[in-house]
Amino acid sequence: SKAVAKPVKPQLRGLLHAKIKTNLIIAIVLSAAGGILVKTFFGDWRRKKYAEFYKTYDAEEEFKRIKELGLFQSG
Repeated sequence: SKAVAKPVKPQLRGLLHAKIKTNLIIAIVLSAAGGILVKTFFGDWRRKKYAEFYKTYDAEEEFKRIKELGLFQSG
């Protein structure tokens, strides 16, 4: 009768190659997505914070402040 179908045979030849190819594609896509997310949400934010800090940073003023606090010791 047509109600009972033959079971589908599993793929045996080339199975490892097919699985490696699939997993490699998934790994590459996830790595690229992770790299883009880290750059976007962490790298760009950090670069912006550094630029903002050094825009207003005065090394001479910081030196004077540390020297007055007695934290800078030389000679």
